[in-house]
Amino acid sequence: MKIRIVIPLLLACLAGTACGAQSLSADPAAPASKSAQPAAQVQAPAEDKAAAVINAIAADPALNARLPADIRAEGLKMTTSLGYPPMNMIGSDGTTAIGLDPSLGRALARKLGVSLHITDEEFNSQIPGIITGRYDILMSSVSDTAERRTNVTFVDYVKAGAGMLVQKGNPEGIKTPADLCGRTVSVVDNGSSLALAEQTHADCEKNGEKGLDILKFAGDQEALLQVSNGRAQANITDYVAAAYKAGDPKTGAEALSIAGTEALWGIALHPDNKELIEAVRDALDALIQSGEYGKILAAWDLEQLAIESALVNGE
Repeated sequence: MKIRIVIPLLLACLAGTACGAQSLSADPAAPASKSAQPAAQVQAPAEDKAAAVINAIAADPALNARLPADIRAEGLKMTTSLGYPPMNMIGSDGTTAIGLDPSLGRALARKLGVSLHITDEEFNSQIPGIITGRYDILMSSVSDTAERRTNVTFVDYVKAGAGMLVQKGNPEGIKTPADLCGRTVSVVDNGSSLALAEQTHADCEKNGEKGLDILKFAGDQEALLQVSNGRAQANITDYVAAAYKAGDPKTGAEALSIAGTEALWGIALHPDNKELIEAVRDALDALIQSGEYGKILAAWDLEQLAIESALVNGE
């Protein structure tokens, strides 16, 4: 297999240091105190499409009481990887995190009655950040896989499938992954899209065809751009990201869904944080049952991602 790493990756930061992370705290004035006083609730910014729904969510005192004391005092520390619209991106002010993941993060924090501190982190450093305790939750459109469950526990919050971004008009006639044999594709490194690209490569060679030339990137935005500039014939990604990108006529691209690839995406937490895992699951389930969850997805035109109840590791 021919794999080129186009952008140097920031590898696991197990020491818990910054690794280029950008703090996008929803409550930057909140002190890092060990006080027993509950942290003030977050207010969703106006640019969050679901702001009206989020800011009307009432805290559940019973859920708040179940949280670890440090989280009740200091709030939730959330990591995401901005630049993956419509799931997570940077607002027009250049600092505010917006998109479905930040929206649902804010909604959960509101329900739990705590503040939320969002940090923009490179994809490969996010799970190590959960393992070391740098972050409490990871919400960054992460697929819930058996391999990842060896390091983190997932509270599943949406179900989505894979897709491809190709040039407008689809001049290569690409319809399924099998049509990618012998072609160049771009992907985000260390994600489900890379796994799909590698599986497609193996299938091509098994069938006696030339494999894929895979371009690996640290961020989704860079991977998506490769189709627009002609370096890749297709970008394998999540369908929601492909559809959002194709919706901008300036990209000259269109999105294709890949049938049979739907999978759960999860909020990643440290497996030992049992109290937090259960509280997050119950808070999410309460938002689902109240209809607030559905309204938040609808605000981002992502109703098709909805699940019926909150799950832990798919169950």
